Amino acid sequence: MKKYILLTWFLVVLLPITAHAQKSIPILVYHSIDEFTGSGSRELYVTPQQFEKQIIYLRDHGFTLLTFEKWAERNRVDKPIFITFDDGYKNNLNAYAIFQTLKNDQFTPTGTIFVISDYIGGSKRLSQSYLRMLANSELFSIQSHTATHPDLTATQDIEKELKGSKEAIQEITNRTVIAISYPYGNVNKKIVEEVKKYYQFGLTTTPGPFNESGVKDEQFYLPRTYIKYSTSLNEFAQIVEGN
Repeated sequence: MKKYILLTWFLVVLLPITAHAQKSIPILVYHSIDEFTGSGSRELYVTPQQFEKQIIYLRDHGFTLLTFEKWAERNRVDKPIFITFDDGYKNNLNAYAIFQTLKNDQFTPTGTIFVISDYIGGSKRLSQSYLRMLANSELFSIQSHTATHPDLTATQDIEKELKGSKEAIQEITNRTVIAISYPYGNVNKKIVEEVKKYYQFGLTTTPGPFNESGVKDEQFYLPRTYIKYSTSLNEFAQIVEGN
């Protein structure tokens, strides 16, 4: 009788808790994948050697790299992670080369590049032809970082920044743009209401992993953790493993 009671308690109490447990999903943000030469902020650079070691760590520790088109797969794989790049720098091609090198039948590295549509083809930025190549490689998703990189909470031309950038990027890649990263991470409820007209996801720079809670509009406040020049491999491991 006691065994029956214990079994019933387990089924009624513990199983629902397990069934509703959500993964803690890291969303990482990079900027430049290149050697730092003294121009700009060093912390916004990650060297190709550092980046390759980080992706190898993810491969060797069972992570699945996803893009936002595959959001539904986050709960179907054991260790989901999202790799994002802001601003659309040409040196992100170094990440592409590393992805190509590490890709095999068991591991497909993927990432999302958030580009500023008015800066496409500018100095040190990815060109239209490069963006098409990256999108066609299926290793990268090309999404929006607005048209001119303003603080969205202060801009007077929200339609250009949201709708205009989305349409410009789609024209180049021939793929639907579904996600936006907010410049400076700045967003409020009013902006989210506008973003929802054009996008399915909005990304902040609030540090930490994404822990799904069912709160309204949480996909428009997605947190991201910076990976910096000074981030050691041990620190990287702690970030992605949630330690």
